Amino acid sequence: MITINGLTKKFGMLTAVDNISFSVNKGEVLGFLGPNGAGKSTTMKMLTGYLPITSGEAAVCDHDVETHTLQAKEKIGYLPEGAPLYGDMTPIAFLNFIAEVRGLKGEEKTQNVNNAVKKLQLETVMNRPIDTLSKGFKRRVGLAQAILHDPEVLILDEPTDGLDPNQKHQVRELIHDMAADKATIISTHILEEVEAVCTRAVIIAEGKIVFDDTPTALKSKSPDGKLDDVFRQLTKLN
Repeated sequence: MITINGLTKKFGMLTAVDNISFSVNKGEVLGFLGPNGAGKSTTMKMLTGYLPITSGEAAVCDHDVETHTLQAKEKIGYLPEGAPLYGDMTPIAFLNFIAEVRGLKGEEKTQNVNNAVKKLQLETVMNRPIDTLSKGFKRRVGLAQAILHDPEVLILDEPTDGLDPNQKHQVRELIHDMAADKATIISTHILEEVEAVCTRAVIIAEGKIVFDDTPTALKSKSPDGKLDDVFRQLTKLN
């Protein structure tokens, strides 16, 4: 459902993403890991059509993200870095707007918005400006818009950033419950999240993939089973 082949992104002389390839199948939850500046968000922005690709290819549900951009985006639910756009809007206005952009109308729109609100437990803040919400609530509003249209592919950049432990657990359960009929990529720096929800881990460092296997295989690389130690070894700068 997701295919990346030789994907490269250059900013002038800087190579942010360096010839990476991987695919994600239906039912897989791929944890996309790496230190700050490794190229995670840049990869996700290319995959979702927000950044042009320097070289290589990326496809979502067999739609090339450069030549069939709109068809690819229709299949994607994307949670980018940072807060949702339009901070002066309330969550209900924002979600209704996103639903209309996604082509939802009438009862279907109302039902999808209500389902997303319920899943992310946003009822208490629906009529407050997004700018006034806590970081955790902003993140949950962003996740609500990503799942609003029940997409086949979920691409989530730090989905639990800013959430308290209970909220993190709820979001992980939500991702787990939705995973069976979707292909999911989660960018995260929280190693416990990989163990909790991911079926596969890809680690990127300096724009290159340095690990691609199951979380169990990743953990087995450490004599003590400590993911932190393995992560540091794999991403050690040259």
